[in-house]
This record gives sequence, structure tokens and C-alpha cells, in this order.
Amino acid sequence: MSRIGGPGPAPGPGPGPQVRPRRLRRTPALRRLVADVRMHPADLVLPMFVREGVDGPVPISSMPGVVQHSRSSLREAAVEAAEAGVGGLILFGVPAHKDARGSAADDPNGIVQLALADLATEVGGDVVLMSDLCLDEYTDHGHCGLLTVDGEVDNDATLERYASIAVAQARAGAEVVAPSGMMDGQVAAIRAALDGEGFTQLPILAYSAKYASAFYGPFREAAQCAPQFGDRAGYQQDPARSVGEALQEVALDLAEGADAVMVKPALAYLDILRAVADAVNVPVAAYQVSGEYAMIEAAAAAGWIDRDRMIAETLTGIARAGADIILTYWAVEVARGLQARR
Repeated sequence: MSRIGGPGPAPGPGPGPQVRPRRLRRTPALRRLVADVRMHPADLVLPMFVREGVDGPVPISSMPGVVQHSRSSLREAAVEAAEAGVGGLILFGVPAHKDARGSAADDPNGIVQLALADLATEVGGDVVLMSDLCLDEYTDHGHCGLLTVDGEVDNDATLERYASIAVAQARAGAEVVAPSGMMDGQVAAIRAALDGEGFTQLPILAYSAKYASAFYGPFREAAQCAPQFGDRAGYQQDPARSVGEALQEVALDLAEGADAVMVKPALAYLDILRAVADAVNVPVAAYQVSGEYAMIEAAAAAGWIDRDRMIAETLTGIARAGADIILTYWAVEVARGLQARR
């Protein structure tokens, strides 16, 4: 995937041939030749949901084509992704039992830990195995951390849980851990825990600029993690804040030991993505989230848009804004298309 900079200098005055940019747009072959924003299947990461206690894939009504996998169907889907050339898989767990502290999140026999071990055997070395590191899928209250008696998220107590989850995921076979809870100090706590257990080479992909977004609605059905009260606006970023706060969050995560950073969601935050990409020298990921996926699929089902062109255009826009890595539910489909055109 190539990044592009700003526009070049305007043509100067004086004699010379007239500049006609349209000359390079005349045919599909010309447009392919001069394109400077390109995607490769290895730039794509497929988010996957694995659910405890099911014997086959369970469709997600708000995300047509996406399912909660059983361990068996997850393995099959992971092989398909690897064969398509997808660069990575990121796992989200749906446990059978939830409690106030999210005990299943770091249980060695928890669903994500078991699924990571399965995938390490099935596709290890062919794709990068990533694990989302948060508590909202595992807590009975649906928030991303432990709660105080007043119902507030306890930042520092939550860091201890995140550290334990990171180690459990590393032991199970995660090759990248991706903390998404937006707790202050989460990267430092996770890095210290991983290093202390000998996982000094395990990278951290930090959800550094994650916004309190309406685009997450379908995901909350998929991961069964809607908050039972309140919302997450107290710890996720405010969409009305300008880019400076996002850059501050990114800088803090990098100072604490993050190896790569993420902007989430993607499409409504391309300005943030561009600013982050310009500011850092580490890989930058962007998450094309469930609401972005659902809107396009719904509009396409109604016959209002050209589905394939819309998918390609949105992903190209995300790449053009500076993403080195794109998390998208269309990863396998798009990867196959890219392979076919090579």
C-alpha cells in the first residue's frame, strides 16, 4: 500500500505544452499504470467473532455475510483467509458466561485462548494472529473495565486485568495483542506484563484514536457487548474534539511501548488518520467498522448503490488517507479480487 503526499506545485506561467491531466485517465490500463494508491491482500486484516457453545456459524442479522463462528467454522474460515492472502486475523470472543470482572477474558480455557491455539495449529505462519484485548465482550455490564461501587470504570484496576489478559493471549498463540479499551496507561501495563513473562518480542497494536461512535452498533450485536447502562463516552474519544487530542493519545501510546497504532472508525475520521500517518514512523492501522460495513450492504441490498465499487472506493480512500493496515469485514472478498487482477 502506498501513501501519497499533498498536491505538487501548480504549473508555472510561460510557454510550454498545456497540462491536461485527463490524458492519463483515458483507459482502464492507463489508470492502473499511474495509480499511486495501491492495496495488497497482505495489507488487510479480517475481524472474526468466535462464540463459545455453538456447533456452527451463527449469522449476525445487522451484518449480512458475517457470523459468530464455532471453533470448527473459525478454523475453516481462517484457512480461506490465508489462501486469499489476507495479512492478518483479529479475534473477538463471545463467552458463554459473563461476570463483573470478565473472568473468561484471561481464562486459559476461555474461548479466545482456545481459538488462538486452534488457529496457531491451522494457519500459524501463514497469517498474523491478532487478539483484541478488552473486557466489554466478557463483562456482564458491557463496559470495557472493572467498575467502582458508583458504576464508574476503575482505570487502574482495569489495567491489572488487561495485563493478565495480554499474558493469557500470548501464551495461547497471539502474535499481536491489540488493546482497545482506551484506558490511560494500558499500553505500559501490557508491555510490562508481557516483558515480565518473557514475551518481549510480542508487538502491541494500540487502538490509540478510538472514538465514541454510532458506527459500532452492529458490532455490539456481533460481540454481544452493548453496555447495560450508560455509554463509553467517558473513556473513548469525543468525535467533536479536533486532531490534537488524537495525536496526544498516539504519542502517549508510543511512549509507553506501542509498536503500531490504530484509528477507529475509519471513514468518518480520515482527517485523523491522515494526521496520525504524517506524525508517526510506525505502522498505522484503520478499522472499517461494523456500521460502515452494514450501511453499504444494506444500501446495496436495496439496489441503491454499486456494492463492489463502493467497497473499493471506501477502502481506497482509507489507504489514501495513510493507512498501512486496514481491518475490514470484506478482507477475504477484496483479497481474492486483488489476487485475480494481478
